[in-house]
Amino acid sequence: MPDLEINIGGRSFTVSCQSGEEHFLNAAAQMLDVEAQPLVAQLGRLPEARMLLMAGLMLADKTAAVEDENRQLKAKLAAIEARPAVEREKLEVPVVPPALLETLAELAARAEAVAASVEERIAH
Repeated sequence: MPDLEINIGGRSFTVSCQSGEEHFLNAAAQMLDVEAQPLVAQLGRLPEARMLLMAGLMLADKTAAVEDENRQLKAKLAAIEARPAVEREKLEVPVVPPALLETLAELAARAEAVAASVEERIAH
């Protein structure tokens, strides 16, 4: 188990963690330190246990607020997903674009010219 030195509220602590968990421990310690710094600035030097308790409670309060918001968002999402699917109407447009009509007319004229040419060759 690796030992890490972390700083919370201007105080240094040595703690152990599982191998590979160092990043998570450092991130958690940093979050706790963010809560402890204003306490130390406002109240001065506090007993270690009180500083950690108050910082932990402040962090727990923020976590509870995020969890509550997460629950509300999940409930909204579930309500949205429970709505019946809207059936889309199939729209058919009976209009043939003019460019397509021109192209088809040109192809028909070419086909007629080829047919006439074949008939002329057969006749001679």
